Amino acid sequence: MRMQSVIRAIYPAQCVACDAQTESEFGLCGDCWRETQFIGGLICDTCGAPLPGEDTGAIEQCDDCMTIARPWDRGRAGLIYTGIGRQLVLGFKHGDRTDLARPAAIWLSRMVRPLIHDDTVLVPVPLHWVRRVKRRYNQAALLATALGRELGVPVCADALVRSKKTKPLEGHSRDERFAALSGAIVPNPKRTNLIAGKSVLVVDDVMTSGATLAASAEAAKTAGATHVSIVTLARVVKDA
Repeated sequence: MRMQSVIRAIYPAQCVACDAQTESEFGLCGDCWRETQFIGGLICDTCGAPLPGEDTGAIEQCDDCMTIARPWDRGRAGLIYTGIGRQLVLGFKHGDRTDLARPAAIWLSRMVRPLIHDDTVLVPVPLHWVRRVKRRYNQAALLATALGRELGVPVCADALVRSKKTKPLEGHSRDERFAALSGAIVPNPKRTNLIAGKSVLVVDDVMTSGATLAASAEAAKTAGATHVSIVTLARVVKDA
Protein backbone atom coordinates (compact mmCIF):
# COMPACT_ATOMS: atom_id res chain seq x y z
CA MET A 1 0.00 0.00 0.00
CA ARG A 2 2.87 2.34 0.85
CA MET A 3 4.53 1.60 -2.49
CA GLN A 4 1.27 2.44 -4.29
CA SER A 5 1.15 5.77 -2.46
CA VAL A 6 4.72 6.54 -3.52
CA ILE A 7 3.95 5.64 -7.14
CA ARG A 8 0.79 7.80 -7.05
CA ALA A 9 2.82 10.73 -5.66
CA ILE A 10 5.34 10.43 -8.49
CA TYR A 11 2.87 9.56 -11.21
CA PRO A 12 -0.55 10.96 -10.23
CA ALA A 13 -3.65 9.60 -11.95
CA GLN A 14 -4.52 11.54 -15.09
CA CYS A 15 -7.64 12.10 -17.15
CA VAL A 16 -7.62 9.80 -20.16
CA ALA A 17 -8.82 12.66 -22.38
CA CYS A 18 -6.85 15.73 -21.29
CA ASP A 19 -4.15 14.56 -18.81
CA ALA A 20 -5.53 16.65 -15.94
CA GLN A 21 -5.06 15.02 -12.54
CA THR A 22 -7.90 12.78 -11.37
CA GLU A 23 -8.71 10.96 -8.15
CA SER A 24 -8.57 7.48 -9.70
CA GLU A 25 -6.91 5.70 -12.60
CA PHE A 26 -8.59 5.10 -15.96
CA GLY A 27 -11.09 7.93 -15.58
CA LEU A 28 -12.09 11.37 -16.81
CA CYS A 29 -11.66 14.68 -15.02
CA GLY A 30 -14.79 16.59 -14.05
CA ASP A 31 -14.69 18.88 -17.08
CA CYS A 32 -14.21 16.06 -19.60
CA TRP A 33 -16.83 13.91 -17.88
CA ARG A 34 -19.41 16.67 -18.29
CA GLU A 35 -18.48 17.07 -21.97
CA THR A 36 -18.61 13.35 -22.72
CA GLN A 37 -22.02 12.19 -23.92
CA PHE A 38 -22.47 8.78 -22.32
CA ILE A 39 -25.47 6.88 -23.62
CA GLY A 40 -28.13 6.08 -21.05
CA GLY A 41 -31.84 6.28 -20.41
CA LEU A 42 -34.11 5.18 -23.24
CA ILE A 43 -32.11 3.42 -25.94
CA CYS A 44 -32.60 1.30 -29.03
CA ASP A 45 -32.29 -2.28 -27.83
CA THR A 46 -30.86 -3.34 -31.20
CA CYS A 47 -28.00 -0.85 -31.69
CA GLY A 48 -27.76 1.11 -28.44
CA ALA A 49 -28.57 4.52 -29.95
CA PRO A 50 -30.20 7.00 -27.54
CA LEU A 51 -33.91 7.66 -28.05
CA PRO A 52 -36.13 10.55 -26.95
CA GLY A 53 -38.46 9.92 -24.04
CA GLU A 54 -38.27 8.12 -20.73
CA ASP A 55 -37.17 4.56 -20.18
CA THR A 56 -40.27 2.56 -19.21
CA GLY A 57 -38.60 -0.83 -19.46
CA ALA A 58 -40.23 -1.62 -22.80
CA ILE A 59 -38.04 -2.76 -25.69
CA GLU A 60 -37.64 0.06 -28.20
CA GLN A 61 -35.97 0.42 -31.60
CA CYS A 62 -34.61 3.42 -33.49
CA ASP A 63 -35.85 4.28 -36.99
CA ASP A 64 -32.81 2.70 -38.66
CA CYS A 65 -33.20 -0.61 -36.85
CA MET A 66 -36.89 -0.72 -37.78
CA THR A 67 -36.08 -0.31 -41.48
CA ILE A 68 -32.70 -2.06 -41.87
CA ALA A 69 -32.40 -5.81 -41.38
CA ARG A 70 -29.98 -6.39 -38.50
CA PRO A 71 -28.48 -9.91 -38.39
CA TRP A 72 -27.94 -9.60 -34.64
CA ASP A 73 -30.31 -9.66 -31.69
CA ARG A 74 -29.40 -6.87 -29.29
CA GLY A 75 -26.83 -4.09 -29.07
CA ARG A 76 -25.30 -1.49 -26.80
CA ALA A 77 -22.97 1.52 -27.24
CA GLY A 78 -21.13 3.51 -24.61
CA LEU A 79 -20.72 7.02 -26.01
CA ILE A 80 -22.15 9.28 -28.67
CA TYR A 81 -19.51 9.77 -31.35
CA THR A 82 -19.02 13.49 -30.90
CA GLY A 83 -16.83 15.82 -28.83
CA ILE A 84 -14.77 13.98 -26.22
CA GLY A 85 -16.26 10.64 -27.32
CA ARG A 86 -15.03 11.15 -30.88
CA GLN A 87 -11.64 12.31 -29.60
CA LEU A 88 -11.24 9.16 -27.53
CA VAL A 89 -12.27 6.83 -30.35
CA LEU A 90 -9.92 8.48 -32.87
CA GLY A 91 -7.05 8.36 -30.39
CA PHE A 92 -7.75 4.70 -29.70
CA LYS A 93 -8.13 3.81 -33.37
CA HIS A 94 -5.43 5.91 -35.04
CA GLY A 95 -3.35 7.54 -32.31
CA ASP A 96 -1.70 4.59 -30.59
CA ARG A 97 -3.85 5.21 -27.48
CA THR A 98 -4.02 1.54 -26.64
CA ASP A 99 -4.27 2.53 -22.97
CA LEU A 100 -7.87 3.57 -23.63
CA ALA A 101 -8.98 -0.07 -23.89
CA ARG A 102 -9.09 -0.38 -20.08
CA PRO A 103 -11.33 2.62 -19.28
CA ALA A 104 -13.52 1.86 -22.30
CA ALA A 105 -14.01 -1.69 -21.05
CA ILE A 106 -14.94 -0.42 -17.58
CA TRP A 107 -17.58 1.91 -19.05
CA LEU A 108 -19.01 -0.76 -21.38
CA SER A 109 -19.07 -3.57 -18.81
CA ARG A 110 -21.77 -1.78 -16.81
CA MET A 111 -24.22 -1.63 -19.71
CA VAL A 112 -23.42 -4.84 -21.55
CA ARG A 113 -24.08 -7.32 -18.73
CA PRO A 114 -27.74 -7.85 -19.79
CA LEU A 115 -26.41 -9.19 -23.12
CA ILE A 116 -24.16 -11.80 -21.51
CA HIS A 117 -25.21 -15.46 -21.39
CA ASP A 118 -23.54 -18.36 -19.61
CA ASP A 119 -21.96 -19.46 -22.90
CA THR A 120 -21.06 -16.02 -24.30
CA VAL A 121 -17.81 -15.56 -26.21
CA LEU A 122 -16.53 -12.08 -27.09
CA VAL A 123 -15.46 -11.72 -30.73
CA PRO A 124 -13.85 -8.55 -32.11
CA VAL A 125 -14.50 -7.17 -35.58
CA PRO A 126 -11.38 -8.17 -37.56
CA LEU A 127 -8.93 -5.97 -39.45
CA HIS A 128 -7.46 -6.98 -42.78
CA TRP A 129 -3.88 -8.12 -42.22
CA VAL A 130 -2.45 -5.28 -44.34
CA ARG A 131 -4.21 -2.66 -42.24
CA ARG A 132 -3.27 -4.43 -39.03
CA VAL A 133 0.42 -4.43 -39.98
CA LYS A 134 0.21 -0.72 -40.75
CA ARG A 135 -1.66 0.14 -37.54
CA ARG A 136 0.24 -2.47 -35.45
CA TYR A 137 -2.88 -3.47 -33.51
CA ASN A 138 -6.59 -4.13 -33.88
CA GLN A 139 -8.38 -1.74 -31.54
CA ALA A 140 -11.51 -3.92 -31.50
CA ALA A 141 -9.45 -6.90 -30.32
CA LEU A 142 -7.84 -4.82 -27.56
CA LEU A 143 -11.27 -3.64 -26.46
CA ALA A 144 -12.69 -7.16 -26.53
CA THR A 145 -9.78 -8.50 -24.46
CA ALA A 146 -10.14 -5.75 -21.85
CA LEU A 147 -13.92 -6.19 -21.75
CA GLY A 148 -13.51 -9.92 -21.35
CA ARG A 149 -11.35 -9.33 -18.28
CA GLU A 150 -13.92 -6.98 -16.76
CA LEU A 151 -16.79 -9.39 -17.36
CA GLY A 152 -14.95 -12.66 -16.77
CA VAL A 153 -16.01 -13.82 -20.23
CA PRO A 154 -13.81 -15.70 -22.74
CA VAL A 155 -12.52 -13.92 -25.84
CA CYS A 156 -11.71 -15.41 -29.24
CA ALA A 157 -9.68 -12.64 -30.85
CA ASP A 158 -9.30 -14.36 -34.24
CA ALA A 159 -12.69 -16.01 -34.62
CA LEU A 160 -13.39 -13.88 -37.71
CA VAL A 161 -11.15 -12.96 -40.64
CA ARG A 162 -11.27 -9.96 -42.94
CA SER A 163 -10.75 -11.74 -46.22
CA LYS A 164 -11.16 -8.67 -48.42
CA LYS A 165 -9.33 -5.36 -47.99
CA THR A 166 -11.92 -2.59 -48.19
CA LYS A 167 -11.25 1.09 -48.70
CA PRO A 168 -11.90 3.48 -45.77
CA LEU A 169 -15.68 3.94 -45.56
CA GLU A 170 -15.79 7.46 -44.15
CA GLY A 171 -17.99 9.68 -46.29
CA HIS A 172 -19.69 6.77 -48.05
CA SER A 173 -23.45 6.29 -48.12
CA ARG A 174 -25.15 3.53 -46.15
CA ASP A 175 -25.75 1.44 -49.27
CA GLU A 176 -22.12 1.87 -50.37
CA ARG A 177 -20.91 0.71 -46.95
CA PHE A 178 -23.05 -2.43 -47.03
CA ALA A 179 -21.97 -3.21 -50.60
CA ALA A 180 -18.28 -2.79 -49.72
CA LEU A 181 -18.55 -5.15 -46.73
CA SER A 182 -20.46 -7.87 -48.59
CA GLY A 183 -18.39 -11.05 -48.22
CA ALA A 184 -15.48 -9.18 -46.67
CA ILE A 185 -15.66 -10.89 -43.26
CA VAL A 186 -15.72 -14.68 -42.88
CA PRO A 187 -15.31 -17.23 -40.08
CA ASN A 188 -11.81 -18.43 -39.25
CA PRO A 189 -12.05 -22.17 -40.00
CA LYS A 190 -9.50 -22.86 -37.26
CA ARG A 191 -11.76 -21.28 -34.60
CA THR A 192 -15.30 -22.33 -35.51
CA ASN A 193 -15.26 -24.97 -32.77
CA LEU A 194 -14.90 -22.16 -30.20
CA ILE A 195 -18.06 -20.31 -31.24
CA ALA A 196 -20.29 -22.98 -32.79
CA GLY A 197 -23.31 -23.48 -30.55
CA LYS A 198 -22.34 -20.46 -28.42
CA SER A 199 -23.68 -16.96 -27.86
CA VAL A 200 -21.41 -14.37 -29.45
CA LEU A 201 -20.97 -10.72 -28.52
CA VAL A 202 -19.31 -8.86 -31.42
CA VAL A 203 -17.13 -5.95 -30.25
CA ASP A 204 -16.08 -2.87 -32.23
CA ASP A 205 -14.98 0.70 -31.59
CA VAL A 206 -17.71 2.67 -33.36
CA MET A 207 -20.97 2.01 -35.23
CA THR A 208 -22.02 4.23 -38.12
CA SER A 209 -24.31 2.41 -40.55
CA GLY A 210 -23.84 -1.01 -38.97
CA ALA A 211 -22.45 -2.55 -42.18
CA THR A 212 -19.25 -3.87 -40.55
CA LEU A 213 -21.14 -5.24 -37.58
CA ALA A 214 -23.70 -6.87 -39.87
CA ALA A 215 -20.96 -8.61 -41.85
CA SER A 216 -19.35 -9.78 -38.61
CA ALA A 217 -22.64 -11.02 -37.15
CA GLU A 218 -23.42 -12.93 -40.33
CA ALA A 219 -19.97 -14.53 -40.26
CA ALA A 220 -20.47 -15.54 -36.62
CA LYS A 221 -23.79 -17.16 -37.50
CA THR A 222 -22.18 -18.94 -40.44
CA ALA A 223 -19.69 -20.36 -37.95
CA GLY A 224 -22.58 -21.74 -35.91
CA ALA A 225 -23.24 -19.07 -33.28
CA THR A 226 -26.75 -19.52 -31.90
CA HIS A 227 -27.18 -15.97 -30.61
CA VAL A 228 -25.35 -12.79 -31.68
CA SER A 229 -25.35 -9.36 -30.04
CA ILE A 230 -23.09 -6.34 -30.59
CA VAL A 231 -21.39 -3.68 -28.49
CA THR A 232 -19.42 -0.62 -29.57
CA LEU A 233 -17.51 2.00 -27.65
CA ALA A 234 -19.32 4.76 -29.56
CA ARG A 235 -22.35 5.23 -31.79
CA VAL A 236 -22.81 7.81 -34.54
CA VAL A 237 -26.23 9.42 -34.14
CA LYS A 238 -28.00 11.65 -36.64
CA ASP A 239 -28.58 14.60 -34.34
CA ALA A 240 -25.16 14.54 -32.58
